[in-house]
Amino acid sequence: MKIFFRSRFKRAGVVFLASALLLLSLAAGCSSSNSSATPLTGINKIQHVIVIMQENRSFDSYFGTYPGALGIPMQNGVPSVCVPDPRSGQCVKPYHDPNTVNGGGPHNYVNAVADIDGGKMDGFIAQAEKGNRGCGNTTNPACTNGSTVDDVMGYKTAADIPNYWSYAQHFVLQDHMFEPVNSWSFPSHLYLVSGWAATCSVPSNPQSCVSTVDPQLSKNNRPIYAWTDLTYLLNKNNVSWGYYLANNNSENCAYIQELCPQYSKSKVPNIWNILPGFTDVHSDNQVGNIQQISQFFTSLQSNNLPKVSWIAPDGYVSEHPPASTAVGQSYVTSIINAVMKSPEWNSTAIFLTWDDWGGFYDQVLPPVVDSQGYGLRVPGIVISPYAKQGYIDHQDLSFDAYIAFIENDFMNGQRLNPATDGRPDPRPDVRENAASLGNLINDFNFNQSPAPPVILPTTPVFSITPTPNS
Repeated sequence: MKIFFRSRFKRAGVVFLASALLLLSLAAGCSSSNSSATPLTGINKIQHVIVIMQENRSFDSYFGTYPGALGIPMQNGVPSVCVPDPRSGQCVKPYHDPNTVNGGGPHNYVNAVADIDGGKMDGFIAQAEKGNRGCGNTTNPACTNGSTVDDVMGYKTAADIPNYWSYAQHFVLQDHMFEPVNSWSFPSHLYLVSGWAATCSVPSNPQSCVSTVDPQLSKNNRPIYAWTDLTYLLNKNNVSWGYYLANNNSENCAYIQELCPQYSKSKVPNIWNILPGFTDVHSDNQVGNIQQISQFFTSLQSNNLPKVSWIAPDGYVSEHPPASTAVGQSYVTSIINAVMKSPEWNSTAIFLTWDDWGGFYDQVLPPVVDSQGYGLRVPGIVISPYAKQGYIDHQDLSFDAYIAFIENDFMNGQRLNPATDGRPDPRPDVRENAASLGNLINDFNFNQSPAPPVILPTTPVFSITPTPNS
């Protein structure tokens, strides 16, 4: 009996000791996982993607003389190309234009075709001369605004847009970023969030949608875009998102002073505020994710920024002619400074671009990916602690590359593909899978030490006194 009791006690003790060690091990594991999460690697180091969309500038108009980029052809520092002016009979070379307010040119589908002119890239002045001037609606793509002189051949230098050039010098400049559609602002914004632009004869039926370069516009945020946008996949995969509007109101003024000139009554027009028009945003009960930009700053400060953010400008800060380039640059700098000063900086990628060429000269023939695009070349900048420093990306890119990056980062490469995404629509192709589309992963070095913030003045010194927009 004594031996039996000792044997039972010994076995019980061993079991108890083993159980105790197991519990301690599990507890230590839980404690370790809570205090030190598994380090993220590669693309997953980017936990926040922010897309800042500005308006109506071609690559050559902003970075045509940037060293190392495919810019304006030069010989001994003088442009070696010119564009015919039908009125004067002269051939006009690109020239330095330091003015902060420009007119640009008409920029609808017909204008894009004429500007490209079968690959000659020489229709810019003729189209500007045909454009309506001083239109009351400055977002009308038929308009030439803000100038009585054709300025589509003008270009900026580092002295005129110093912060944009500084971002390019410290991070990544993309010199083959093309607008996704051969047309104007509105369809480009649709492509930004959905990879397609279409018109739907039955707003509740995605299968009624057909491709177009000039879609039907939603009025009063009425949902009429029935095809699938990226928020559907984000919501389906529990990926947080926000769409932020730089409406000029007192709430936003507390965060960005540049939004608040006394004479500005600007707001985000429907052609740029497109997500309320998508039927899936309403059916998924995600309309509340479309917010004032003040909420973006609040989320930054509370360390609660969504995984994916889009930021749409109002007219005043947009850089859309006749909006001032100085004001637009200050606005963008305010946003980027806020991100860099926040806890989110070390896990963020900012993609800064302009939605279409605005009628301004560019000398690169757009590649053809399908019947709707690509359109003309626009500036593209990548800003991130993991962006390659001082790198120029020569890949062919479009806004479809932003969608692909988001899908690869947060959704294991799932695509806006009607064959697999659970919400069929008749889009003619899956743009993210285009063989010619570059991969934004090439703009990053996830093995480098995170780059420090580059905090820039929101009112930098310009080559001339900025011309106020009125």
